Amino acid sequence: MTGKNVVVLDYGFGNVRSAERALARAGAEVEITRDYDRAMNADGLLVPGVGAFASCMAGLKEARGDWIIGRRLSGGLPVMGICVGMQVLFERGIEHGTEAEGLDEWPGTVGPLKAEVVPHMGWNTVRAPAGSRLFQGVDPDERFYFVHSYAVHDWSLEVTNPAMRAPHVTWSTYGEPFVAAVENGALWATQFHPEKSGDAGAQLLTNWIETL
Repeated sequence: MTGKNVVVLDYGFGNVRSAERALARAGAEVEITRDYDRAMNADGLLVPGVGAFASCMAGLKEARGDWIIGRRLSGGLPVMGICVGMQVLFERGIEHGTEAEGLDEWPGTVGPLKAEVVPHMGWNTVRAPAGSRLFQGVDPDERFYFVHSYAVHDWSLEVTNPAMRAPHVTWSTYGEPFVAAVENGALWATQFHPEKSGDAGAQLLTNWIETL
């Protein structure tokens, strides 16, 4: 056991039990809660997400998750988003022609995948950049499990301060390239589901926990 405590944010829009089991297997002490103090005091906060962008945002706000995430990041405390839990970290999402505001931690818009068959459901490879801590020890040919119809297709965050480390952005392709994962200081996220991605996903979660 690592002794690291991770809170899985329970706001009604994530597969919290799968995340809990995967994190526990990776060595963390896991708690599922929306309690503000517990979420703020945890070593790590995991934000899962399934369903529509706008609904997830509404659920986050109702549970004060937007406030918790913002306060943790302002203090440099680790947060990891999964699937729609990653998408809501961007500026906005557009689904069925309807635009909803995101948490605006990163610039960018979540939009429909342009592919012959949607949703993108199943296993796919990713292209992680050199120096990625998230994908450390993972074979470049490993596949990860995706279930989504929307994604971010452009990465536009510019780092102008030479003292700041540029984010590591991982890409995948389904019809067109899209952002599959981001490592940006205390904020990490994946479009795929590491908790459903077998040994490779378990390694990713272990890598995250080891940074807490």
